[in-house]
Amino acid sequence: MVRPQKEPLRALTDHERRTLAQVARSGAERADRVARAKELLAVAAGASFIEAARAAGRRSGDAVAALVARFNATGLAALTARPGGAPPRQYGPDEAERIVREARRTPDRAVDGTATWSLTTLQRALRRAPDGLPGVSTFTILRVLHDAGFTWQQDRTWCETGVVQRKRKCGVVEVVDPDAVAKRG
Repeated sequence: MVRPQKEPLRALTDHERRTLAQVARSGAERADRVARAKELLAVAAGASFIEAARAAGRRSGDAVAALVARFNATGLAALTARPGGAPPRQYGPDEAERIVREARRTPDRAVDGTATWSLTTLQRALRRAPDGLPGVSTFTILRVLHDAGFTWQQDRTWCETGVVQRKRKCGVVEVVDPDAVAKRG
């Protein structure tokens, strides 16, 4: 016996119907978007939720019911997958700035135990500092440094992309490449 639909699909506009049909036929769209479009079109044609799920190659009528409720609330945005169950980020812009500031600091051999920064030595320094981050991971440091424009130099350490030090007659000069971000892609 089929359960009654708690929230039936609202009437589709012409634009929504055309877009859903186009996505359902597409071979270049993501498979999950195609399946959602097929499910919505089947429900709009009068199929039950379980029949719509089977028509799209799925099994769960409850998932179709949730999709219909989401489509009624948000429209075509319901086709797009929402973020999954990733844990929330613990470190905001202030902590990211603290990580970048520490990476820019030249390490002291006596205190830090290194002459160049690696992810683990940077992690150790951040965890030991009084204003540091006691639980920061190397992955968080890696992500923050990449976002800030740093790259790993094979024979050196983490360096800011496009910023190098050159020897000149007058001494060591810092040279900045303004197109470094564009070159990096």
